[in-house]
Amino acid sequence: MILPATVASLQQRISEMQPLRLDDRAIPTPEELSPLFAGGSLRAGASYTVRGSQQLALATLAAASAAGSWCGVLGCPTFGAEAAAALGIALDRCVLIPDPGADGIALAGALSEVLTIVLLHPSVPPGHGAVERLSARLREHGSALVVAGEWPRPDGALRITGSRWRGLETGHGLLEDRELTVQSRDRRGVRTHTVRFAGGALSTDPAPSDAAIRRLVPR
Repeated sequence: MILPATVASLQQRISEMQPLRLDDRAIPTPEELSPLFAGGSLRAGASYTVRGSQQLALATLAAASAAGSWCGVLGCPTFGAEAAAALGIALDRCVLIPDPGADGIALAGALSEVLTIVLLHPSVPPGHGAVERLSARLREHGSALVVAGEWPRPDGALRITGSRWRGLETGHGLLEDRELTVQSRDRRGVRTHTVRFAGGALSTDPAPSDAAIRRLVPR
């Protein structure tokens, strides 16, 4: 015979183990990137992919980092501290493991228990079991995973389909302005967006015309 107290205990344990609805668990996301994600933000317990731009992948961490969260970057040997700081990432709350090797996915799972967002560039294709274990940890601990590359069944996928730099004219000037064309794929379907960086930071200002840039270039 199952006692009521035992049933109540089981119900409590199951309730604690059940993940909260993702739509109720938004993670701070740069407003410039909100249109790229279903619901307007990254979600706790979810995974995302970014293909074609490490700068965009790092930018997804910026708002959460600025709000006081700890973030992690694994498997990105070309990580630049100055570039990350320009995006708004707090370096004193960023765990960096440039070359985790084949242990990257396992380390991402361990770090997801204490960090809000983990950015992973896997060096080996993820196995089914490893993906399931990491996904369970994300849901349990309310963290998010951003993968720079391929990942099975992500909640959102971003892919760069175009990139344009501005600021360099016949050997003069600086490459200060970058415009990305980004394709997003999620529960809303497939959409196309424009993301701009100015001076290394996300920007909502309209892109200057080529004629205006030429007027700024010293002769």
